Amino acid sequence: MLFNRRVKPSLGARIKAFFLPRTGWKRSARYIGHRVARLPGTPASIATGFACGAASAMTPLMGIHIVFAALMSWMLGGNMIASAIGTAIGNPWTFPVIWVGTYELGSMILGSQAQGEAVNFALLFGHMVRALIHLDGAAFMADVMPVLLPMLVGSLPLAILAWIITYWPVKRAVAGYQHARVLRRHRKALMRAEALAVAQGGLPLSRRP
Repeated sequence: MLFNRRVKPSLGARIKAFFLPRTGWKRSARYIGHRVARLPGTPASIATGFACGAASAMTPLMGIHIVFAALMSWMLGGNMIASAIGTAIGNPWTFPVIWVGTYELGSMILGSQAQGEAVNFALLFGHMVRALIHLDGAAFMADVMPVLLPMLVGSLPLAILAWIITYWPVKRAVAGYQHARVLRRHRKALMRAEALAVAQGGLPLSRRP
């Protein structure tokens, strides 16, 4: 193809770009915000979808965050695309904090003695994938559930909190963007009308009595 890279990036370069975007996290966040604001729909529906994505990212349901977010968004009348974008709240930088937070909070709610213990989450998700692939219920209950259950329980209040924290700012930002876009379109329409009036030999609209 015409615009393909001449030299494909190495695996190390791709991993580095995943954790450290070339454009920088601040610019990437601004780009995501711009994409969300330009989505079709009302500010409430877009904010609902994004908040559902953020809430989904709090859960340990790795691999199905987008599906879970879309389902919640559909149930609440939110924007599906915004829900997918909202799952970006969960990323390589935030997942370790989210996992530890959900596990600790869930252990505290359940009153278990696991609080403060270090958990190897990479090993946990490896056990989960193997158990699901081989349909090994015994291994899933023995190796996964002792950690997954506290994470699920702890993710519920954090998901609700993430939904609330993200909904109102996104709604206000989208409403402001849409209002500014309407004003820009109105000004452009007036400028075209004035240009047309001048071209037809009349006075500009701004100079008419």
